[in-house]
Amino acid sequence: MQATEIKDKLNSLIEQASSIDPNLARRLSEINRWVKNIKPGSLTAKPYVLAFLLEVITDSTIWLIIQSLPSPEEKQAKFEQMTANERYWYGYLFPKWINASDSKFYIWKQKLMAGNFNQVDDDIIKAIAQDIANRDGSFWQRYIADLSMATDLIVSNHNQQPLCIQVTSVSKELHQQKCQAWENTLRSWEIKRGLFLSYNPQDANFVHQLVNIALYNSDYLAGGKYLNFS
Repeated sequence: MQATEIKDKLNSLIEQASSIDPNLARRLSEINRWVKNIKPGSLTAKPYVLAFLLEVITDSTIWLIIQSLPSPEEKQAKFEQMTANERYWYGYLFPKWINASDSKFYIWKQKLMAGNFNQVDDDIIKAIAQDIANRDGSFWQRYIADLSMATDLIVSNHNQQPLCIQVTSVSKELHQQKCQAWENTLRSWEIKRGLFLSYNPQDANFVHQLVNIALYNSDYLAGGKYLNFS
């Protein structure tokens, strides 16, 4: 989808959402104001902004389809067609983001637009996600989850219980501070359980070890638990 098409689609979704979900319309209008004065060529040169906009368009389109279904039974049937991670996103976290006051949104919009979005652990997260998939687990990634909800990946395993995880190579001096901020963020979004994974890049087998921990805890971590593995 080209930058001009993205802007047109945003406007179309705002109009559609205004009668179906006014809170989504307000959120999309906020995003639209953020990008409306940027020329298509300049927007194309901002890959993270474009990727975020495409995600929001996809998620909003799916959400409006669900909300437009005429009965609770049909909505439930739509959710049952999804994977566990999709169901958790569209049935819980995405609507929370639509309706909540996101204190981080203003900050990370600026970072995305300025090109200061630095995914320092991106290659590690991709390796973890690939290993999860290779071992018949499943994962879900979203900019909103990453930047507002301190969640790099949502992971599910055999029991189909999505678990929010954050991956970091943070120094020991900052570890406790960052871990506490992570837990506070999850609690503020009413995310019931989570995993904070620190890795040592000098350990040749650390990706496999992190995936072991993530898959096991997806199945067995109790609600209300926020585990820190370092």
